[in-house]
Amino acid sequence: MIVHPRPDVLRVLFTLKGSIVKRIALRCLMVTLLAALIVLIEHHFPAFFYPVSATPFTLLGLSLSIFMSFRNNVCYDRWWEGRKAWGQLIIEARSFIRESQVINDEHLRARLLRGLCGFAHALNARLRNEDELQAAGPWLAEAPRAGSYNPCDAILREIGEQCSSLAADKHISEWRYTLLEQRLVGMSQVQATCERIKSTPMPFPYTLLLHRTSYIFCLLLPFALAEPLGWLAPAFTTIISYTFFGLDAIGNELEDPFGRDENDLPTDALVRTVERDVLSALGHEPLPPALMPVDHVLS
Repeated sequence: MIVHPRPDVLRVLFTLKGSIVKRIALRCLMVTLLAALIVLIEHHFPAFFYPVSATPFTLLGLSLSIFMSFRNNVCYDRWWEGRKAWGQLIIEARSFIRESQVINDEHLRARLLRGLCGFAHALNARLRNEDELQAAGPWLAEAPRAGSYNPCDAILREIGEQCSSLAADKHISEWRYTLLEQRLVGMSQVQATCERIKSTPMPFPYTLLLHRTSYIFCLLLPFALAEPLGWLAPAFTTIISYTFFGLDAIGNELEDPFGRDENDLPTDALVRTVERDVLSALGHEPLPPALMPVDHVLS
């Protein structure tokens, strides 16, 4: 996630970190060169150039911008829902830490709380298509049972079984066990929410329609601008293509908020927050430092 101070005029014009320019520069350059070629042909061979009215492009551009804005709003909702889910995970972990204080066996309590860190690491790796067991391993007393296709759930299940045994042995009350179980249910809901976002992309025909329409619009636009604007046509074509290609690329980036793109969620930093809360509750000193932005990027 990009963490920038409020930009001034120079930063607005020249900042590349977090900008979508790098991803669409080749497409914009292609459209600009096409516009320059069309203007050149119009100047030297006007008899072969058929003037095109700008009215259809005005209507199409207005419609396309509305649909792209709608798509970007949907993609941002996915990004924001993912952030709320990870915020809920931190709430559930802190609540579990607080409610587990009645467990007198400090070794067992440490095992349960470290399991929360293992779950956070495993969930982060799962959403990035990485090795969940390798990510969670350093925090677990023992790896989940062999053959588990869902290590995140296996970790929560193991913690739940330990809490159930404590209640059965009367080491904690049934009421306390119910509270701890509610926290585990909340973490399962966080996992399910993130998996739903990860595994349910935007409907492909809808995305494909916007991709095609934006390309068609930007490739045909120079034919309408060449005659009235002359050599200004490539400049205006570049600005318009930057807008449409940029909105399209931003939507693609926000659609999956759990990756390693610059504008994705800082899940590594959120996992570190869970680590610090757990280790602080267990009396560890010094705590691992909170992750800070590196070159304005918080991972």
